[in-house]
Amino acid sequence: MEIILKEDIIGLGFKNDIVNVKSGYGRNYLIPQGKGVIASPSAKKILAENLKQQAHKLAALKAEAEKKAEAIKDVALCIAAKVSATGQLYGSVGAAQVAEELKKLGHDIDRKIITMHDAKTVGDFTALVHFHKEVTAEIPVKVVAENAPVEEKKAEEVAPEAEAPVAAEEAPAVEQETAAEE
Repeated sequence: MEIILKEDIIGLGFKNDIVNVKSGYGRNYLIPQGKGVIASPSAKKILAENLKQQAHKLAALKAEAEKKAEAIKDVALCIAAKVSATGQLYGSVGAAQVAEELKKLGHDIDRKIITMHDAKTVGDFTALVHFHKEVTAEIPVKVVAENAPVEEKKAEEVAPEAEAPVAAEEAPAVEQETAAEE
């Protein structure tokens, strides 16, 4: 059964796309919910005319989507999660956690436009953000054990303490030089 979509449906298609779906899905869900109409010849003609009239608006939407994709192209996420001794996560890391991390970085992106296979182990993954049917952005996601960043912070804290005594040793040397000049 051919259906013309009236709104974006992740996993199926975007607004104004003509898609083939099973008859029951079209009759019992898409059409009654107002998410699609039957793609009859007259409906296809109306769709073609509407697309011609909206071409300028669609170009503006695509340009806006490209700006958003450009803003997050260099973003790489590192998500800490609770991990068992075998490296398995307690739960999983998915699109909701990726959206949450992006929000912390100042990018307000709806989790519904992010697709990512749930990460159930520690490692590197890729999340796709679908801003427009022709514009997607890839975000590398690194899942690490929750206690791993703590160890890195400890190493950073030790380094400044090691530099502090050196600065204290230099201070008396400067005082001795100024005393020798007098």
